[in-house]
Amino acid sequence: MSNYDVVVLGSGPGGYVAAIRASQLGKKVAIIEEDKLGGVCLNRGCIPTKAVLKSAHSVHELETFKDLGIDVKVNKLDGAQAVKRAKKISDKISGGVEYLMKKNKIDVIKGVGELVDKSTIKVGSKKVKGKNIIIATGAKYRTFPGLEHDGKKLIGAWEAIKLEKLPKSVGIIGAGAIGVEFAYFWNAFGVDVHIFELQKNLLPIEDEDCSKEVEKAYKKYGIKMSLGAKKVSAKSDAKGVTIECDGKKHKFDLGLIAVGMTGRIENIGLEKLKIKTDRGFISVDENFETNVKGVFAIGDVSGPPLLAHAASHEGIVAAEKIAGMHPHPIDKMNIPGCTYCQPQVASVGYTERALKEKKIKYSVGKMPFSANGKAIASNETDGFVKVLTGQYGELLGAHIVGTHATELIHEYTLFRQMEGVDEEIFATVHPHPTLGEWLSEAMMAAKKRSINF
Repeated sequence: MSNYDVVVLGSGPGGYVAAIRASQLGKKVAIIEEDKLGGVCLNRGCIPTKAVLKSAHSVHELETFKDLGIDVKVNKLDGAQAVKRAKKISDKISGGVEYLMKKNKIDVIKGVGELVDKSTIKVGSKKVKGKNIIIATGAKYRTFPGLEHDGKKLIGAWEAIKLEKLPKSVGIIGAGAIGVEFAYFWNAFGVDVHIFELQKNLLPIEDEDCSKEVEKAYKKYGIKMSLGAKKVSAKSDAKGVTIECDGKKHKFDLGLIAVGMTGRIENIGLEKLKIKTDRGFISVDENFETNVKGVFAIGDVSGPPLLAHAASHEGIVAAEKIAGMHPHPIDKMNIPGCTYCQPQVASVGYTERALKEKKIKYSVGKMPFSANGKAIASNETDGFVKVLTGQYGELLGAHIVGTHATELIHEYTLFRQMEGVDEEIFATVHPHPTLGEWLSEAMMAAKKRSINF
């Protein structure tokens, strides 16, 4: 029997980061993984989808090249090549995680792990002992009656990213990040795409202005949308997929069900330890420790937000707590959300809708990229920067739509984390010409002192 200070169950962006941080803090660490290192994010989620989205964005960029003085023609759109490239990238980065495990002297144990007691995990016929255990088993598809995956015609994101032969038509149920990202890729490569959503907008958790901006772009691309539906169901047969929306039937070659995720809590031994769960996720405290002392849960398995970067930071908090440190608790309102369609969407903090519901007074500052010199010069004028500020100049929420939105949100995230006020951004010199100078201008617009708009 092998003995460790920390045993991590799962090697996704939460698990492998927790393992590295624990090792840095002098702990003897093992990580248990049944599949490839890196988990869903590196192998079937974040990384490969961003690779194919780069291909899709390049298709749309080519349409603007003539205006830039470059006359080129597209001879062929090869969806299979885009998917193959995505797999190569995932394999390369997964190999990088393997290197990090060796570098940090972390033992990798291959197989399916199951808790036996609070300090023992069974992996096949082998038992691994750990003074502390970190559960990082991730998430699985959420399903509802009439919206079940069959893995062939009605698929989820993990099957979708493997498709080398693209269908002629796809019905997508769910307009969250997964649904809109795959819609963008498939549409760019000539697939007829139709999105179905019960909420009234695409990206329903985002600020409504952001959602509407993406909807405007998707209409331009020719993506069909049925939003605010009352009832949607799907079934498959040998000929394809039928999606019924509010009594009307739609036929497709393939259906993508993207109605959310839930924690992978089954068959890992939680019931033996009487570890508490809530609505499909493991219950944890601010340090991600469960009700069983010495057993932690991080990432998607411990609940929203189901984001890779959140999982990684949670892994650091758990590892530091195990090492006897006093890590700063995570404020979930300071975790940015990103969607990588085009235009991209990035946000942190409250939406206008949430502030109205909470009856919090706020001011709005909004700067369109159509008035930004760098955006105009770069032919990237879609979208805007929008901020919601409080009575003391604090940043209540920030919402960016545009080609580089996910690279711009960092300043606002740091600003909120440091509890800054608008005068500090006003006093910060932003380089010109950049898209980033609009971060300062939007804050000034909230005070009705914007210079350039």
